[in-house]
Amino acid sequence: MNFKTFLTTFGLIFIAEIGDKTQLAAITLAAQTKQPVAVFFGAALALALVSLIGVSLGNVLSDFINPEILHKIAAAAFILIGALMLWGKI
Repeated sequence: MNFKTFLTTFGLIFIAEIGDKTQLAAITLAAQTKQPVAVFFGAALALALVSLIGVSLGNVLSDFINPEILHKIAAAAFILIGALMLWGKI
């Protein structure tokens, strides 16, 4: 395992997740249910499974699409989603 890749991935995901809707949902659920351990394990498992899907899909797609092109497609998708959110379409 490449430690640099691990640290980069951890750092990017950690920063991206701070203050996002998922974290706010976990805060709300923990406050409402008063069961922070169950909320933590549910949220951790969900994030792990979503990450597994993303990593698996990225791995498969990289066999068919050049990773640089895949990176540009992902960037364009983020821009499109951001624009749609800005215009109130989603």
